Amino acid sequence: MEKRRIGKHGLEVSALCLGTMTFGYQIEESVSREILDKAMDHRIVFMDTSDAYPLGGPREVQGETEAIMGRWMKDKGNRNQIVLATKCFVPTGSGLNNKGLSRKHIIDAVDASLTRLQTDYIDLYQSHGFDPMTPIDETLRAFDDLVTAGKVRYVGCSNYPAWRLSEAIQAADKLAIPGYQCIQPRYNLLYREIETELLPMCMNQGIGVIVYNPLAGGFLSGKYKPGQEPEEGTRFTVGAAGAMYQMRYWQDAQFDAVENLKAVIEGKGLNMVSVAVAWVLRQPGISSALIGATRPDQLDANLAALDVTFDNELLEACDSAWWSLPRRPVNEGYR
Repeated sequence: MEKRRIGKHGLEVSALCLGTMTFGYQIEESVSREILDKAMDHRIVFMDTSDAYPLGGPREVQGETEAIMGRWMKDKGNRNQIVLATKCFVPTGSGLNNKGLSRKHIIDAVDASLTRLQTDYIDLYQSHGFDPMTPIDETLRAFDDLVTAGKVRYVGCSNYPAWRLSEAIQAADKLAIPGYQCIQPRYNLLYREIETELLPMCMNQGIGVIVYNPLAGGFLSGKYKPGQEPEEGTRFTVGAAGAMYQMRYWQDAQFDAVENLKAVIEGKGLNMVSVAVAWVLRQPGISSALIGATRPDQLDANLAALDVTFDNELLEACDSAWWSLPRRPVNEGYR
């Protein structure tokens, strides 16, 4: 397994990061453990979760993904072999101060995550979104206090637009603290908005980039056909997240782009999943790509991405997928 550093920082991670947001709702714990075992067998030691997971689940199962991770690590005795990442921000209760990036919520959230994960430290703790209601100084100081206390090793953010990340960088410099050391944005062959401002800024500042959704929620697998209704139990139907994923990808233009790309990829005897993940990994500034699975065997095509080579025809086909799509207004919230 290829290893990479998080930007200019000392933390080393596997090029592929196992995302776990399906654990505990879309897939049961026994299958989740099989996926975790297979990931470790192939040296995918970087694993990402959140206190908001499992994705699309009702409030009563929120946090179950972290709990599954905690039980698995305890049973395997492998915590020190894993680079463990989790997040806070999303509402986790019905009372006051149960969401966002206030000092109170961050400190409450990390303690709850540590309990569920059955560990005394988190390697990478990330804000799951940006909070316009809390001063960035308050958020950054709270994160830095967690590092000083030994509960967290590195801090990052997710779904931040370039202007908000720039504000955070300036605030951290003013406070003389490290601030965010990585960012987790959405990035794939059908969504490349980060290339305009966010990715160049991260490379300039030495900020690591851990991308999620490299398969566009499975849409880039090529298994969906134009005119098809979304299948139950997939990313496009699960809970409230289903509508969001349909809005992102279940569109005529995206179907056409994937069909054209599929013809080139399969004509070369290659796999859509492998090429989509490989394309993301070969882009400048990318530290790691988040992959997911609902069965252990689904990891195979992701792992094969590390061996894909690109010729000019394949590169042109990959580029055409994005440039053929109509431009849309950018959502300044959750991207």
